[in-house]
Amino acid sequence: MGASKQSLSRWAAGRVPRHVNHSSFRSRTAEARYRIDAPIPSSDPDLKHMADEVTRELARRMHYAAYRANMARNEKEGEPWLARYFALRDKIILGNRKLVFRAVRQRVGYSSCTEDLASECQIVLMKAVALYNPWLGIRFSTYAFTCMLRALGRMCQRLASDRLSRSVSLDAIGESEPRSVRTPSDTFGDGQQVSAFLRPEHPLLTSREKSILALRFGGENSRRSPTLESVGKNLGLSKERVRQVQAGALRKLRMALAGAHCC
Repeated sequence: MGASKQSLSRWAAGRVPRHVNHSSFRSRTAEARYRIDAPIPSSDPDLKHMADEVTRELARRMHYAAYRANMARNEKEGEPWLARYFALRDKIILGNRKLVFRAVRQRVGYSSCTEDLASECQIVLMKAVALYNPWLGIRFSTYAFTCMLRALGRMCQRLASDRLSRSVSLDAIGESEPRSVRTPSDTFGDGQQVSAFLRPEHPLLTSREKSILALRFGGENSRRSPTLESVGKNLGLSKERVRQVQAGALRKLRMALAGAHCC
């Protein structure tokens, strides 16, 4: 077992995420075993998050979907499996989001940077879902929580030493004032998938992040995007706070579209 090292088909290059290549995927009963609507263990109704056994089963199906997308001969054959992968991944993320807030509370409690740290931990959760190997017998909650605590330690050190630092890679978009680029999909290329992340029901971005991206890049009929300052006045936030929230949202979109490669 391990991350798949098989060569990608031409259509899938750069689109199919890394996945666990389990030996059971090549059995004749694999498709029936890992179909998306197969029964899953019932979750304890008293739990406030997805049970580990449920997460484990969904993760197995997620990796199988990526495997099938990787093995597809063309886009028509592979796209449905890729859609299953992302649907299962998002379901696991949504079911385990409480781990993010638990980790932040344990590491820093409540402070002015709590929202920023929670936003970063959401990215760590996405990476953990993508890399989790459900066949190793490790509980997902333990694995993801450990990843988050380690990441929080690094983030707190960074914030303490350079709270107002600006990332050049993000500033190319996030720090710029009005320009011709109006939407995140213009920047990231996959407009259909970016639009899905911006829907109200999608768990990836917070409502504030979606509002800021909509104001900054959603002006279809305007020639120039509003400035950070004008968006801040609209939402009652400082220009710097708008920049920070926007940068975090763009970072999440990058990680989601990249398939989350490491933890």
